[in-house]
Amino acid sequence: MSAIFYRDETQRKFALETKASEEKKRGRPIQTEILAFTRFYFAEDYHQKYYLRNSRELAQEFLKIYPKARDFADSTAVARVNAYLGRHGSKAQLEKEIALLGLSDAGVKRLRAALE
Repeated sequence: MSAIFYRDETQRKFALETKASEEKKRGRPIQTEILAFTRFYFAEDYHQKYYLRNSRELAQEFLKIYPKARDFADSTAVARVNAYLGRHGSKAQLEKEIALLGLSDAGVKRLRAALE
């Protein structure tokens, strides 16, 4: 099941219009529900930044900087490294920002090696 959650009437209308347009293009119904946003639940800590958590050495670097689970989950640098490890982003993008991610020289090497 998939769902789109809206916060106000403008978002609800846009979601309905977009869904109708896509259904027309595809010539079949789309099974996505459009629902009012009521409450957001954070996933358990071990679900946060899945790809990074599977790279133990890199995760440890960030956990030293962000020992609190919420700070770790909210970090932009952590999110970006997690995305690169999940194969989202190009090598060119990584090279532009790698110095800004807060990794040690060894961490930079590990990240580059993981993407080879």
